Amino acid sequence: MNSTKSVLITDKNLSNDVNRDEYKTTAYKDFLALIKIGIVNSNLITAFTGIWLALHFTGQSFLQELDIVLFTLIGSALVIAGSCAINNYYDRDIDHLMDSKKERPTVTGKINPNHVLVMGILLILIGTAFLLLTTVMAAVIGLVGVFSYIFLYTMWSKRRYTINTVIGSISGAVPPLIGWAAIDSNLHLVAWILFLIMFIWQPPHFLALAMKRVDEYKAAGVPMLPVVHGFDITKRQIVIWVLCLFPLPFYLFSLGLPFVILATLLNIGWLFLGIKGFKMKDDLKWAKLMFVYSLNYLTIMFVAMVVVTLV
Repeated sequence: MNSTKSVLITDKNLSNDVNRDEYKTTAYKDFLALIKIGIVNSNLITAFTGIWLALHFTGQSFLQELDIVLFTLIGSALVIAGSCAINNYYDRDIDHLMDSKKERPTVTGKINPNHVLVMGILLILIGTAFLLLTTVMAAVIGLVGVFSYIFLYTMWSKRRYTINTVIGSISGAVPPLIGWAAIDSNLHLVAWILFLIMFIWQPPHFLALAMKRVDEYKAAGVPMLPVVHGFDITKRQIVIWVLCLFPLPFYLFSLGLPFVILATLLNIGWLFLGIKGFKMKDDLKWAKLMFVYSLNYLTIMFVAMVVVTLV
């Protein structure tokens, strides 16, 4: 492990870089920042969709399996939160170089990094225990997500390779698989399509974000694609990833023609906006538009999967 990891930011260190008064927060807000609550919430949406569709395709009742649903959502949330906490612990030596991350308690020094590490491990262990109350397969998939996010992404690829975004997409794609496996360990083709949608959605989403924060990543020495190869190649990569999403809705035809049409329109809209980026002069404005579209894309897509099974 890099020796800089062992350096604890002291009040003296902070006085050189940040004004401590700027980062006065409550313990609750600090906790939410440590576990990256936004990531936890978005992943719970996809995990719930996996649960819901597994119940739908296996003909089981949501209310009769309510305990399994709750165990799965709680377990998934804790596993994801623990992984994010460890990510914060590991990246504390570079996060202070990025304006968007300077308020994290691991950067301001409000929380002892060792406490963050212990908390992260405990959250993962408790979350795995909850998942084991459903099926062993759900727990195993959860641990695969933990391993890929902490070791393959955070510790190995993030600071070395531009492909780090793709490697990190593995962990972000497992929540719907966890949800499905908690109901049915024999993962249906639909479960794997959900995984692929999430896996392919993440590179264009995070590459757009990386364009917005290119100066921050450059300052932190993180080799994101726009930092190493520039905006033009990044824009081409984004469009290619969006194109890869096009065939997937047709594998979900069992959800009905209206869903396939909606999903295809969402793909067309994203592709149109992506191609428009080659003509726009303001790359950062385009990146912001792509980022916002990606968030709406994901929410509409996964909520629609639940809605179409209710009508």
